[in-house]
Amino acid sequence: MKHRPADVALAVKRLQHRHHRALTQALAPLGLSLVQWDTLRHLHRRPDASLHDLAVLTFQTDQSFGSLAVRMADRGLIERIPAPGRAVRHRLTEEGARLRAEGQALADDIVESSFGGLTPAQLDQLGDLLQITLGSTEG
Repeated sequence: MKHRPADVALAVKRLQHRHHRALTQALAPLGLSLVQWDTLRHLHRRPDASLHDLAVLTFQTDQSFGSLAVRMADRGLIERIPAPGRAVRHRLTEEGARLRAEGQALADDIVESSFGGLTPAQLDQLGDLLQITLGSTEG
C-alpha cells in the first residue's frame, strides 16, 4: 500500500484547510464569511431549506446557525419565512443571490487551481473515490 489511510486523511484535511484560508481571504471584499457564503450556496441549491437542514449542511449547531441566519436576514441576504408549526424556511434575496454568484466564481477559481494538475479522468476518479469513502453519491 503506497498511502496509509491516516496520511490520506491528513492530505484531505490539508487541502480543505488551504481552500478555507483562500476562500476566507477571497470572500472578505464581498463582506462575506465562508459560512455565510456556504449558506447562500446551499440555499441556491435547496430553496426553502429549514434552519436545521442549513445547520447540518454548513457544519453548525442549530443554535449557532439560528444566530447566523438572523444576522444574514438583517443584512438582506436571506429571507426567513414562517412555515407550519415552529418551522422557519429560508430563501435567497436578490442581494444574496448576487453575492452567492460572485462568491461562486471566486470559489471555482480557487478549487480549480488546486485540481488543475489533474487530468479530467483523474479528477473524475478522485471524485468517485471520495464519494465511495463518504458512502454517498452527493455532489
